[in-house]
Amino acid sequence: MNEFFRESLFAGAALTIAAYEAGLMIRKRYRAAILNPLLLGIAIVMAALKIFHVNYASYLEGAKYISYFLTPATVCLALPLYRQMRFLKKNFYAAAAGVFFGTLSSLLLVFLTAKMFRLNYQEYVTILPKSITTAIGLEISDELGGTAAVTAAVIILTGIWGGVIGEMVFRRLKIEDPLAKGIALGTSAHAIGTVKAMEMGKEEGAASSFAIAASGLITVVLAPIFAKLI
Repeated sequence: MNEFFRESLFAGAALTIAAYEAGLMIRKRYRAAILNPLLLGIAIVMAALKIFHVNYASYLEGAKYISYFLTPATVCLALPLYRQMRFLKKNFYAAAAGVFFGTLSSLLLVFLTAKMFRLNYQEYVTILPKSITTAIGLEISDELGGTAAVTAAVIILTGIWGGVIGEMVFRRLKIEDPLAKGIALGTSAHAIGTVKAMEMGKEEGAASSFAIAASGLITVVLAPIFAKLI
């Protein structure tokens, strides 16, 4: 089986897509917040590789092609923005302020964490872009001298965590405004949070899509400045 994955052009990609689809089916069946499709997909892929004795390098031969769709998929988030343009124009200043201070808070939190745990420079810049979409975060990490593979894992975990607890936080704090929900999810949990926002409503999804793009741009500007602090 290991040989098959190494020689097959798309075996890794097929397994990844099938695992994610299985995760979606489980989520629809049980409706529990912890059953995030991405988290379930990762667990299923790991189990499959272990059971069939396939090493990661062989799996990656086919799975790597999925990463080519990261940037186009991010660009496609412009569609909900276009459909809710009137809503976003009406609330532009509030949305922009929310994204700016949310992004700034994220970078500041990483800086304080790095100081507290005495992380070295490479470790620090690796986790610095944790709250933005993978396509942008990997570029920032690589440019600043971080470890891109670890950055990808941190970004995914951040998104999953935000998607899992986001709705609970809104409920506990009695946050009902769609703009606030969308901006919070998009700024803190990028694309995974945006999927959750789209489940909540069209306005939440549009606000979250705006937050992804805006927080990415803000991080591109601020990350090099924060990188110099350590």
